[in-house]
Amino acid sequence: MEGALNSWNRLDRMPEPNLPVNYPRKPGCRPAPEDNPFNAWYYKVDIQGADSGPLHGKTVALKDNIALAGVPMMNGSRTLQYTPEFDATVVTRILEAGGHIDGKAVCEDLCLSGASFTSATGPVLNPHDGTRNAGGSSSGSAALVAGNIVDMALGGDQGGSIRMPSSWCGIVGLKPTHGLVPYTGICSMEMTLDHVGPMTRTVSDCAQLLEVFVCMPANGLAGRGTGRRWAGSAHVRTHARTYPRTHIHTQTHTRAHTHACTHVHHTHTH
Repeated sequence: MEGALNSWNRLDRMPEPNLPVNYPRKPGCRPAPEDNPFNAWYYKVDIQGADSGPLHGKTVALKDNIALAGVPMMNGSRTLQYTPEFDATVVTRILEAGGHIDGKAVCEDLCLSGASFTSATGPVLNPHDGTRNAGGSSSGSAALVAGNIVDMALGGDQGGSIRMPSSWCGIVGLKPTHGLVPYTGICSMEMTLDHVGPMTRTVSDCAQLLEVFVCMPANGLAGRGTGRRWAGSAHVRTHARTYPRTHIHTQTHTRAHTHACTHVHHTHTH
């Protein structure tokens, strides 16, 4: 027992890692109701990334299960309210690519609902019809994109939480192949199911945002935070410009699709 206690004591003496926060920001604020027509914003911020890059000029919203240093986070629940001290890997890559982060989008309580009325901040409204459900759990991300409030957003998906709100709000949502986009710095539900991916109005924007995130390590296996950049999605983005929108459709969520290559989902609003 003494040996085990000595090991724990050595761990306690080790300094906590202090990750750099490279882009200046203020904590932001909760938006006033008149500035939040779909109740889709949890927190508003104004964080400008690099002076140039593939996302320069693009505004981005983050699902509120993604760590953004210095900005409050609640993951849709009153039981989980704190302020992260570091940025998630995807946040760093957005800012390095020149993106402008406008804020944190509302998500459902602990990301456990496929509807849009369980968040502690109240229901998220469908931009096409305020009496309709926006879908969840990435409800705020879908509403902000569909309502032309931001150009792009990030959602999370374990069982449809990107795909369902994207479908119900009539935008493009993509659940990437597992491990293709780093999940470090994001609230986890179950590590073998956790995915983070882009939500946009066009297939081309979706591929562009994916390209910013994706990395491949030297061994060729998709990583969850380290490795060299992978430029393959540039090919997807080029061909997406000519791909007929009517051919992009939501597919049945079967085991085969779970293990298949990345799918883009786009359907008409219900």
